[in-house]
Amino acid sequence: MNSNSLVSIADISKDEILDLLDRARYFEEHSNSKILDGRIVATLFFEPSTRTRLSFETAVNRLGGRIIGFSDPGTSSSVKGETLKDTIKMVSNYADLIVMRHHLEGAARYATEVTDIPIINAGDGANQHPSQTMLDLYSIYKTQGRLTDLTITLVGDLKYGRTVHSLLMAMKYFKPRFNFVAAKELAMPQEYKDFCDAEGIEYTETADFSPEVINTSDIIYMTRVQRERFTDPMEYERVKDLYTLHNAMLDNSKPNLRILHPLPRVNEIDTDVDDNPKAYYFEQAHNGLFARQAIITRALGINIR
Repeated sequence: MNSNSLVSIADISKDEILDLLDRARYFEEHSNSKILDGRIVATLFFEPSTRTRLSFETAVNRLGGRIIGFSDPGTSSSVKGETLKDTIKMVSNYADLIVMRHHLEGAARYATEVTDIPIINAGDGANQHPSQTMLDLYSIYKTQGRLTDLTITLVGDLKYGRTVHSLLMAMKYFKPRFNFVAAKELAMPQEYKDFCDAEGIEYTETADFSPEVINTSDIIYMTRVQRERFTDPMEYERVKDLYTLHNAMLDNSKPNLRILHPLPRVNEIDTDVDDNPKAYYFEQAHNGLFARQAIITRALGINIR
């Protein structure tokens, strides 16, 4: 495994996280440069994506690199039966870095085992999404002025939501308090609650998205109930509309509260929230550009100062 790969947020230390945040801040001020001149980045998206793929590709373009790859596996040799191993080894001949999204958990980790070039995990099933975590951390830091001692409420799909799993793991360094708000069918998996217990992270678990929960939060992180993760359509229908955030629900919330969402949203945040200054999800997506520029340069071993 190339040591500069980023497969799981658990693979990097607190100092590496802080370095990535510092890089993101630098790229917010210096978004356009030629520091990737002559470098080629392959984006292999075996699963649909809009924000993640476009922000990675924009990051490469703004840094002067070149993009190869695909956004539809139907246009790749995988439809002919080519194995993931062969695809990764073949693309490694042409690129300096692979950014990869795959529907199978562990696919990105496996890719690091069959190539020497760095791999960035852009999401593997319901497992991890570390680049989203970095833009989430950057968004939290920008809006709160700190990462420590915050109350973070995670709402919706906590079972399959890879973004909340990665964020929870990254926050272990910063003494958070979590509220897990979900139906029992979509509750936070036991392994992540065990992780909190092992790391001394405080959390509460409830199915009630109550005023008390909202009004004591510094960050509310809404998530979409992901139809594509369900094998039983009836289970999806039972839980898809349980939590919707409306503007009136924020009337007594803390002044510093910010609403985050990894997007796309369906109906879990009403559009009447969009004009509230506490809504930050579109700015959060914009921060993805700077966070991914930071991740790319780290993966390629490029110093920025």
